Amino acid sequence: MKEFDVIILGGGISGAVAGIGSSRLGAKTLIVESHGFLGGMLTAAGVGPMMTFHAGKKQAIQGITDEIIQRLKKIGKSVGHIKDLTNYTYSITPFDSEAMKHELEMMLVESGAEILYHTVLAEVIKEGSKITKIKVCNKAGLSEISGKIFIDASGDGDLAAWSGVKFTKGRETDGASQPMTLKMKVRNVDINRVKQYIKENPENFTRVPENLDDLNKVERLSVVGYLKEFKEAKERGDITIKREDVLFFETNNPGEVIFNTTRLLGFDSTDPWSLSNAEIEGRKQCRELEYFMKNYMIGFENAVVVSTGPSIGVRSSRQIEGLYTLKAEDLLEQRKFYDVIAHSGYPIDIHSPDGEGTSHRKLEWGGIYGIPYRSLVSKEIDNLIVVGRCLSATFEAQAGVRTTPTAGAIGQAGGVAAAIAARENVKVQELNIKKLQGILQEQGAYLEIEPSKKVIN
Repeated sequence: MKEFDVIILGGGISGAVAGIGSSRLGAKTLIVESHGFLGGMLTAAGVGPMMTFHAGKKQAIQGITDEIIQRLKKIGKSVGHIKDLTNYTYSITPFDSEAMKHELEMMLVESGAEILYHTVLAEVIKEGSKITKIKVCNKAGLSEISGKIFIDASGDGDLAAWSGVKFTKGRETDGASQPMTLKMKVRNVDINRVKQYIKENPENFTRVPENLDDLNKVERLSVVGYLKEFKEAKERGDITIKREDVLFFETNNPGEVIFNTTRLLGFDSTDPWSLSNAEIEGRKQCRELEYFMKNYMIGFENAVVVSTGPSIGVRSSRQIEGLYTLKAEDLLEQRKFYDVIAHSGYPIDIHSPDGEGTSHRKLEWGGIYGIPYRSLVSKEIDNLIVVGRCLSATFEAQAGVRTTPTAGAIGQAGGVAAAIAARENVKVQELNIKKLQGILQEQGAYLEIEPSKKVIN
């Protein structure tokens, strides 16, 4: 049986960054990942671009998450942070997904962390309020791995739920989660023709730049629209997708775009049967979208589908009940926390669980909010930290902090906290917050710290 200081379940952006942050502090760190690569939603689900690292002109997310982008930029696999042409948020960050897989892997290996691919959680073994080891399943069968501190970066809160941490799921009124989306990546798009069509028909697009000439200046294109065509296709029965428009983003590779347009309602990512059915329905919708693209969309006549997924994209499921539950008002009112460990400027963005429609609650321009450490830890387990989108938050608040740059910043905080707790042999609930914040800043994280003598109790 192998032993580690820090064991992380999940190698998505939050788990990978947690692993780098932990290992760089000297903790013997392991990431357990079900796929054969890192990156989670960014690589396994085709999500892109990353949005947003900024709050107005201020870069709210720095540290290891931004370091990944700068490394990709140096090798020509990302154009870096560019203006959001749809004016929904401040910046978007296109990247090459294959390069993302490799860069994350190299950064983890360079840090000294270990990775165990093709492995899933099978059982959580506890003694009182501590996890002592986890049982995992892979090609070798069942085996046990012991650790001092555990991090749940599974996205769905699997490790936390299986260890007895209380959680909520979905909307408070009825438990409904935001719909899932199966992404579709296509190449050979005539981007110049798309830009010209937008200029000639701006009323057919939901969000366009105030100055349409900006379409020729932006490095990569983002589009919300084709409203007339989508409506016509739905009326003819060519499209059954319950959303109101077409949304796609150009990747780092010119002429390659990712469609964020399928909408999978009523499925549960924590139920394997439901999740399997969601994948099936997602591919059905992608086939509809491919037909629509080829037959209705100007600029896509010669486009070729490269991939769907390969896994479905999940926006929300379980949220742990932590020492503090982040609320929508905390984001909108930009409340200050003495134990802040990450920031974001992304708005509350809810894809309707009921059908068509996407609701938004935005901060004032340049508004920035904090995420407290207490939302990463629970009352029940003394050596468990939860990072990524399954932190302690209400349905609305989670819709603001769920995006990948923010998840990366939360992951870095969780990884550093785990390394400190392992080294000092303290409960995660009793961690020295000032020390945590200081090390995060040393690792390049951006923090606006409120002076206070308060401690977690």
